[in-house]
Amino acid sequence: MPKSVAEAPAGRERQRIDKWLWHARMVRTRSAAAALAETGRVRVNGVRITASSHVLHAGDVVTLALDRTIRLIEVKGFVERRGNGESARALYRDLPRN
Repeated sequence: MPKSVAEAPAGRERQRIDKWLWHARMVRTRSAAAALAETGRVRVNGVRITASSHVLHAGDVVTLALDRTIRLIEVKGFVERRGNGESARALYRDLPRN
């Protein structure tokens, strides 16, 4: 059974962007998450990233260019394993776009 955000290990305060995008179910595969980051279609706190190894921290704001939409998301937490949709939604908060 996957751990929830509340059950995450004490030292889990950061995570690679590719793992987090996959765990948060923004993409279907981890390789798709890595490709999204490496092609520059992800911004963290307003700065474009090009490395799938970029480290996220709680509170970071992620901007994703997905297909025909742009999502603005605040990182709320991290997990060790990919869970269901409900546990994935606990990892982030959608922010309104202005």
